[in-house]
Amino acid sequence: MSGKPRIIATIEARMTSSRLPGKVMKECLGKTMLAHMVDRVKRSEILDDIVIATTVNDTDDVLVKEAERLGVHSYRGSEDNVMSRVVEAAEFYQADIIVELTGDCPLLDPALIDVAVAEYFDSGVDYLSNLDIDEFDRGLAHPLGFAVQVFSSAILADAYRRTNDPLDFEHVSRPLYQTPERYSVKYMPTPDRQRGPDMSVTLDTPEDFQVISAVLESLLPEHPDFTIEDVVAFLSAHPEIRRINQDIGRVKV
Repeated sequence: MSGKPRIIATIEARMTSSRLPGKVMKECLGKTMLAHMVDRVKRSEILDDIVIATTVNDTDDVLVKEAERLGVHSYRGSEDNVMSRVVEAAEFYQADIIVELTGDCPLLDPALIDVAVAEYFDSGVDYLSNLDIDEFDRGLAHPLGFAVQVFSSAILADAYRRTNDPLDFEHVSRPLYQTPERYSVKYMPTPDRQRGPDMSVTLDTPEDFQVISAVLESLLPEHPDFTIEDVVAFLSAHPEIRRINQDIGRVKV
């Protein structure tokens, strides 16, 4: 890779999610969840571009229009093979480095992106993430809804050529962190003030939407650049809100 690598965030989003269809277009404070997320990702100081990686389904026309309205790119690919969608989006927009994000994280802290990308370059690993599920289970991780994954487009393309596992196709970077004998992996530790393993602000269910809306309505008007620390502090101070979605089962991969 010669010169400055081109760093692109891909945000995977579609309207046909099973638990909460149309979730990324649900509104709070007059803006869609996708708009809230894009506004926050745009505050990253290290990204060269943002791409909404959506599907060829007619139902996702609205997401392409929303991306255009928000001033970011979009790419349309397979609904079920999300891995191919991200590989193709990276190739189309000439990404050297992919910051993989999912559209169910409207409260994502842009500082986490910048720290993760910087650590990715410093460490020299193939795959870096700020969320280690084992650490989450031990109570040492941040709330669900702040995950950032960083890897090169070349590494993802290599993993794609090697796999035929439907789980890999669904969970884009799974073959990177599930095969440490092939790819080097690093998980960043979570600072104390960012820890909230019994909290979730990932948007999968109506209960999640209630919690995320409560956070936005409380923090955004007075503090539009609120941080992950602010979210953790707010949910710590409001157990009645935190409990709304605590019993929701989450899929581990």
